[in-house]
Amino acid sequence: MGWVGRFATSSIGAKILMALSGLILFGFVLVHMAGNLQVFLGQDAYNAYAHFLKGLPELLWPARLVLLSAVLLHIFSGLRLAAIDRAARPVAYAQRRYRQASWASRTMALSGLVVLSFLVYHLLHFTLGVTHPADFARRDPAGHHDVYSMLVLGFKNPYVAGAYMVSMALLGLHLSHGVSSLLQTLGFNHPRYNRGVAYIGPLFAALIVVGNISMPLAVLLGWIKLPPGVV
Repeated sequence: MGWVGRFATSSIGAKILMALSGLILFGFVLVHMAGNLQVFLGQDAYNAYAHFLKGLPELLWPARLVLLSAVLLHIFSGLRLAAIDRAARPVAYAQRRYRQASWASRTMALSGLVVLSFLVYHLLHFTLGVTHPADFARRDPAGHHDVYSMLVLGFKNPYVAGAYMVSMALLGLHLSHGVSSLLQTLGFNHPRYNRGVAYIGPLFAALIVVGNISMPLAVLLGWIKLPPGVV
């Protein structure tokens, strides 16, 4: 095993890889939410945004590869850190007592698994068109892929919308601890601003949860509607 392998599998290396991959994924979630909020501007604006992204394959595919690598690194680092932690404590605690660890930090693995499961369904639904092929094939009057109608039709199903909102709540739980933790791992760790860093994670988590949940909620409440003629 070379020095790269030794670094990646060490405790410090795994923490750094988890922090860097988490930072990439957090940035994507933030940008992705900002783009999707254009659905409130209507069909033309949202479909034009989606068409613009699809017209940049030289940027889109490298970005997808980076994101896939970040997901795999994040999972690998999490599993490696869990294995290191178990090896350090071969005998389980007779009774666990959490004094400083928050509920969000204790459920990172569970929330991460649920979010990963949601991500797979999300890709099958909106990116690959496997789960709703008829909606995925729709075109708007300009001939663009009608992502707007596909989103509205998806979220008009209360089960899909409910699953999405629950997943976003768990994503927020994951980020509320993860963002603050990755900042500390990357060196933002000093008594003068530790308290501020601790608030960054929950703040951004709340922003992302509210922004993402607002879309299915607006569809269910009838604030975002299907275009005329679309059923």
